Amino acid sequence: MSEKRVVILQSNYLPWKGFFDLIRRADLLLFYDDTQYTKNDWRNRNLIKTPRGREWITIPCGPRHLDRRIDEVRPVHSRWQRSHWDKLVQNYRDTPYFADYRPFFEDFYLHRTWTNLSELNQYLILHIAREFLGTKTPYQQASEFGVSGTKEQRLVDLLLKVGATSYLSGPTGKDFLRPDPFREAGIRMEWMDYSHYRPYRQQFPPFIHEVSIVDLLFNEGPASREYLQPPEKTAGNRLASDSGKK
Repeated sequence: MSEKRVVILQSNYLPWKGFFDLIRRADLLLFYDDTQYTKNDWRNRNLIKTPRGREWITIPCGPRHLDRRIDEVRPVHSRWQRSHWDKLVQNYRDTPYFADYRPFFEDFYLHRTWTNLSELNQYLILHIAREFLGTKTPYQQASEFGVSGTKEQRLVDLLLKVGATSYLSGPTGKDFLRPDPFREAGIRMEWMDYSHYRPYRQQFPPFIHEVSIVDLLFNEGPASREYLQPPEKTAGNRLASDSGKK
């Protein structure tokens, strides 16, 4: 049986570079947007760099009806699109590569109307991953498989449905995922290590890693993908693994 590493991710709004690094390392990406929406989380907001430090840009999705899936969430109005575009222009127009990416983002914010959070997130993620970062990882929707059950068992069932041999997760997964169901299913668990990222040129010091991917793109352009790679002296996947052996 050939190895197949799968990443399962809820779609985020303009995610940081670590999100795209996860996708880059996977053989398959499953969008996990048929799960509970969480307010004030990465699903509808992210951070950009400004002269005042980090600043949130947030898609207003309303305080009501919080018991809904991510793929059911609708922005409450479209005014956020102009507001977010204005903030990107204000804070990034002087970066070396802003003009290169301007047509795509200007079209996204000013010439389209988005009525579904999952759709707009996935549109951004897939275009940035494929067209700007050169990542060709295929993707599917978790909702296609109709699985249910508890947290770990639902993930395991999804992984088995797609023939996964390993599951790659962000490091916080260690805090809330029990390894036994994965081990019993013969699925290896792997954890990302984000410590290898190098600083890049960035406006408004001090340098901050934890901002949207747009910060890296506007500052480094086509070289952005190189900043997802480990330095040569630590080349490798930089992953911690639970092989299932006790």
